[in-house]
Amino acid sequence: MKKLPDKKIPQGFFFSVTEAAIKKPGRKDFALIFSEVESAIAGTFTTNRVKAAPVQLCIKKIASGRGQAIIINSGNANACTGKQGAKDARDIVAVASKQLGIGIGLTYICSTGVIGTPMPMQRILPTIGHLAGGLGNASFDDVAGAIMTTDTFPKITSRRIKIQGKQGVIAGICKGAGMIAPNMATMLCFILTDIAVEKKTLHAALKSAVGKSFNRITIDGDTSTNDTALIMANGMLDNKPVTKNSSEFPAFQKALDELTYELSRLIVKDGEGATKLVEVVVKNAKTEKDAQRAAMAIANSSLVKTAIYGNDANWGRIMAAVGYSGIIFNQEKADVYFNKVKVVKNGIMNKKDREATEEMKKKELKITVDLHAGKASVKVLTCDLTEDYIRINAEYRT
Repeated sequence: MKKLPDKKIPQGFFFSVTEAAIKKPGRKDFALIFSEVESAIAGTFTTNRVKAAPVQLCIKKIASGRGQAIIINSGNANACTGKQGAKDARDIVAVASKQLGIGIGLTYICSTGVIGTPMPMQRILPTIGHLAGGLGNASFDDVAGAIMTTDTFPKITSRRIKIQGKQGVIAGICKGAGMIAPNMATMLCFILTDIAVEKKTLHAALKSAVGKSFNRITIDGDTSTNDTALIMANGMLDNKPVTKNSSEFPAFQKALDELTYELSRLIVKDGEGATKLVEVVVKNAKTEKDAQRAAMAIANSSLVKTAIYGNDANWGRIMAAVGYSGIIFNQEKADVYFNKVKVVKNGIMNKKDREATEEMKKKELKITVDLHAGKASVKVLTCDLTEDYIRINAEYRT
């Protein structure tokens, strides 16, 4: 295996992509991530009660906390495919594991694409050998491209942090542009690090990071059947494993938080048909739960999202969303900002609509609601809602 030199990618990981023509020919749609050594692994998965076959298989495997390979396809979700879909997922894992010379318990599988269509196993199984044989000939960026569905660009980022005097790397890719809602947001995400991390600590760190990033983004309010985020830590930095009590843990958690939040921004920026990235901040709420409920009510409001698309500084829709969110607050104390322009002061118009309309025209918009009810704050990422969202999803299977 040939290692591609890249200081932004953790050591000990190899990549491969190929074309299996899973949905249609003409693009790389099958990818493999492989660690040269067995790794600690943690994951979070969709809360949708309808779970794709690969998700169900990964949930069973993740209890071991060990992994070495992830095989991923785009174009077919292998969801709602019954017993045959479950068998297909197991068969892909079995063939890949044999080709890689590792146990089936160390190979994870993820799929994304159309729901309800049988996997084209006659095209998939013969290409697994090409994937295994091509390890090291592709980059992490290539994998990011191969897992895309309606995404318009690959999503990748990394962080370098010092652990026990050594330079470690955390790198991540994700896909997602539609069916994006919290718990866990519709997406696939793969995070790799060469830092040794104790497996329970790795799980806790990922869960915390996802809670502050992928669980606080929304594009259309739909939660997918295939949401998966996996993190592999292969320990090739040769550091003493990081635990929650380690002095290095805060730095590791901070880097992971930053990485997942940046990936979340990229997902929302690439929302299907979106023209604007929107950050909704609810601050000075009584509790964090109240802040999140209010922020999600605003971010999920079709009326708010269409107003943003139309450059309409309609702050009334924001006040209404906070009102029906179910939280208790005093509307006569609430302030609303579009970027730095205060459009609502003490619950009533502040006569700044003209200035606010100019802010609405920008590609990135920050909506801030100050409830003056406490000290809790939450930020949620969303986007506008456009005609293109309808067109893309109307034509998804064709």
